[in-house]
Amino acid sequence: MPTINRNLTGFSCMRTGTTYPVGDYLTGSPESIRQGRPANLRAIYGSLPALSRPSPERGLQRYRDRLPYVAFPSLGEGGTPLVPAPRLATRLGIGSLWVKMESQNPTGSHKDRLSSLVVARALDLGRPCVAAASSGNGGASLAAYAAAAGLRCAVVTTDSIPACWKKALTAYNAEIVLTKTSRQRWEIMAEKVEAGEWYPATNFTSPVVGSNLFGLQGYKTIAYEMAEDLRGGAPDAVVIPVSRGDLLWGVYEGFRELVVEGVMARMPRLFAVEPFPRLTRVLAGDDDTGIFEGSTRLISIGGDTVAYQLVEGVRASGGGAVVVADDAAADDIGRLGCHGFYAEASSAVVFSAVASLRAAGTLGADDAVAVVLTSHGFKDGLRN
Repeated sequence: MPTINRNLTGFSCMRTGTTYPVGDYLTGSPESIRQGRPANLRAIYGSLPALSRPSPERGLQRYRDRLPYVAFPSLGEGGTPLVPAPRLATRLGIGSLWVKMESQNPTGSHKDRLSSLVVARALDLGRPCVAAASSGNGGASLAAYAAAAGLRCAVVTTDSIPACWKKALTAYNAEIVLTKTSRQRWEIMAEKVEAGEWYPATNFTSPVVGSNLFGLQGYKTIAYEMAEDLRGGAPDAVVIPVSRGDLLWGVYEGFRELVVEGVMARMPRLFAVEPFPRLTRVLAGDDDTGIFEGSTRLISIGGDTVAYQLVEGVRASGGGAVVVADDAAADDIGRLGCHGFYAEASSAVVFSAVASLRAAGTLGADDAVAVVLTSHGFKDGLRN
């Protein structure tokens, strides 16, 4: 059975700083909702153990005392390699490059770090069914962890979902609910969540908030692993593909904790890669609660909204946003492949993003950069 961390004392609103007791705030912090600008919440811990403490565990289990649950369902998530890529760094004109291989998680994406904690929370609350609005990676991940824990799982997706994802969801015995549009996914999710039938892993509100606040804590471990692999050092920048920014905010929160604790001397700049201007427009002055129209074939980083968590992670780290178009992303698969990395198109965009940042002078010739490859390229191949 899952065991909650006794050091978890509450949550605070990312936007207003208002604090709340431990609980589920699935539509955002009450104060942010009252102000009409919903925002997600960060966890507050009374104390956190030293990152460098000896431990026989690996992956998320290694950091369980720094997470909301110290016992949670696991398929061996986390502990993914941070691979140096010197030839790729030379090609991009930067000092050094590390590639964080999130494709080596159990279901092939970073989503497993979130799913393990969401399922733990559902088990703790006695909820029999978890649910996600997903284009693929997130739904497959949640379905796998639900199956491992003996829970039911519902995945709401559009009727254009690739056959490979349908096959995976069927294998995990998930209920598949098809809709015509992405926005309809949230409408169905909201109805089921409000009726108490489903426990949500993903966003289902508009304006958007982001994914489950317990699950988001799992993404902090990517920052922890980077810090340990680099022996307390930090890259100058980390480049991450984004939709609503769950992953980027989690990485930011992990680094923020380590800077506060003195494990790292400084915060890396975090750069969000998007397929058309969304965050780019917000950073230029648009309201983050708006709708940002655009089209893309990169379904894993699609969507027409921006969550406040993404804005905070980028601004507080001194980073920015980079737009990479679909055609460039398709070429990026081969560009990375020539160096031994096979990534899903929505993940391969990091190549063009780093190239653009270097060309603009945002990244320097001596900079150390880490990129997160969120999902492997075999998933793209199976769609054809």
